[in-house]
This record gives sequence, structure tokens and C-alpha cells, in this order.
Amino acid sequence: MTAPSRIPGLVLAGGLSRRMGTNKAMVMLGETPLLSHVVRRITPQVCDITINAANGWAESFGLPVLPDTVSGHAGPLAGVLAGMRRFQKHEAGGSHFLTVPADSPFFPDDLVARLSEHISDNAIVIAASSGQLHPVFALWPVALADDLEDWLKNDANRRIRAYLARHVTIGIAFPPLETAKGSLDPFFNINTPDELALARSHLESLAT
Repeated sequence: MTAPSRIPGLVLAGGLSRRMGTNKAMVMLGETPLLSHVVRRITPQVCDITINAANGWAESFGLPVLPDTVSGHAGPLAGVLAGMRRFQKHEAGGSHFLTVPADSPFFPDDLVARLSEHISDNAIVIAASSGQLHPVFALWPVALADDLEDWLKNDANRRIRAYLARHVTIGIAFPPLETAKGSLDPFFNINTPDELALARSHLESLAT
């Protein structure tokens, strides 16, 4: 079993941001880019952080940048595979690593602590809320690297839920965030300008 203090984190920031119309990781949320909020939230929870991204734009954050090892845009599973290969050789020597997406700024500050309570062999431990799994918030076993690489050799194999169906998964439920205007999913993610406006409204409410 891997202790939380030995779990590295990978921020998945390789998406195309089609619905936002610009790189959503770099849109401003308050006074800092969206990605900065994600990095700040995950930093106390992991032993180190790597950003999964291409084209060099993420280098300004001063963290290691890890491009996909699969050509083209193979989706989040390509980032997961890159993480598996990287963390197979990580100095912490743990069995799992964490992924979080670059577009979800309000995820729980006990995410790693709660997920890591359920690490078991090659099980994928996934965050859930309101009865829904959130596969990009997960602890992934590095031992699945060869299996995932073989899976992605077929261009039809891009859906993350289809890959999860082949393996043991454990879902861990988290409660909603209570706000002045009601509840908010803690894994709320920002894909569109309207969702960005909602996130800005929530951030402002936290400051009052």
C-alpha cells in the first residue's frame, strides 16, 4: 500500500479546449490562471506534481511537463499512460499516482487522503459525487502501463470508461460543496464561458 505522502500527482492539461475557444487552463479565474488554482489545491496532497501537456505553454508554471507518449489527441488515457511510464521509475517507488484535470478548481482538499485509504493491488480508485464517477480524479496503478499501452494501440480505444470496465475499480463518494447559492459539485469542471462565469461567481462567494 502506498502512503499519501508518497503519491505523486499528474495534472491532465492536454485537452483541446474546443468548447472554450482558447486554452482553458490559461483562462483567468480571479487573479490567476485556472491551472494555478488546480496546482495550488493539489500541492499539499502529493509528494510532487507534473503537468501533462504539449507545445511548451505549461513550462511557465515552473513544474515538470510531461507530453503524451501516444501520437495525436488520444484523450485523457494518453496522459494517464504517460504518467504510468513516468511514475514506474519515480523515486518514491509507490504503486499508484494521482490524476486531476486542469479545469476543476474546487476539488476536495482531502482527495488523496480519502482515495488512498482504498488502494488495493491493481485497483483503480476513483472519486465520485452525486452517484457519478469522475475517472480523471483517480489513483492509477503504475502496474497497468503495459496493458494501457496495448489498449491504446487501437484507435477505437479512447473512451476512459471503456478502459475502466476492463479493470477492478473502487468509487469513493464525496459530498457536495455548500455555497451561498446552493450546492456545487466538488468536481465541477470548466469547459465553456458559462461554466467559467459560474466558477468566478463561486470564487467570489468564498471571498465574502
